[in-house]
Amino acid sequence: MLGAMYENGGNTTHRFLDGHPELFVYPFESQIGTRLVNDAMTSLFPVKYRWPVFPLDAAPMDDYKLIIDEECKVRARTPHVSKFRDMAFDFNDDRRCARYVECVQASGRGAANNVAAFFRSTFDTWKDYNRSGREKVHVGYSPIITVDSETILAAMPGAHMLHVVRNPFSAYADTKKRPVPMRLSDYMRAWCLNQYHALLARNRHPDRMHIVRLEEIVSDPRKALAPVLSALGIEDHAALSTPTWNGLALREIHPWGTIRRATPEANRATAAELSVEEHAQVAEAAWQYLDVFDYGDFAMMRTR
Repeated sequence: MLGAMYENGGNTTHRFLDGHPELFVYPFESQIGTRLVNDAMTSLFPVKYRWPVFPLDAAPMDDYKLIIDEECKVRARTPHVSKFRDMAFDFNDDRRCARYVECVQASGRGAANNVAAFFRSTFDTWKDYNRSGREKVHVGYSPIITVDSETILAAMPGAHMLHVVRNPFSAYADTKKRPVPMRLSDYMRAWCLNQYHALLARNRHPDRMHIVRLEEIVSDPRKALAPVLSALGIEDHAALSTPTWNGLALREIHPWGTIRRATPEANRATAAELSVEEHAQVAEAAWQYLDVFDYGDFAMMRTR
């Protein structure tokens, strides 16, 4: 499972992984959360991005209906209002639901089995999926699901987590471009909390929790992602060099997230969009992580 704070390159990394012939990469954000998620972080993050919670007394079809999965269901059911409407996608959500029920009836209910069935049924019923026939690992991506890393690694002993971190200056500059952006103080609280959970999980599970900087991914995606794939038993492949969707090269990452051009130059230019005051506030809020992730160069951009 791939996680990242908003505008930290989660979608970008997901698209670089998309074309690898040994990976089943979910077509959109895999928003596996349910409305039953209710814990200390519910007020901070949308439940659609969280590890799901299911009732004790439901049937598999009830569970399926609870999984929010907004981007995929909107594209499948009402494509004319989807931001992905121009992408070919021969997929029927009712067929997936039927396949999901079959999978859960075979495996039994439970959060881990339900999530496994969700991914398996997606690729079993996606008709124009560009298969290699060599796929063996499912890859999902939900923003901020890093905060649930410990729960995921405990529930799924064979799973790995990949957390992507981006310098907070470029990240906040990009989040400001949303129609209703988060306040700087709220964004930085959430950014710091994601890094805290990523580092804590890596300390506890160094073999299964991986952290990669977006700056390395946009510079050389094959080199940056090779160690993670090696831990999964996946070989390096030239497809990692190009962002794709269903194997088709993308000219820009958008509308998968706000990052359009995944280059070091664009990333640095985005950080420079902040005012002197905004830059100082971001640096102050993220101070304890700037050295940890080697972002001193970005922090010094406004002090030279």
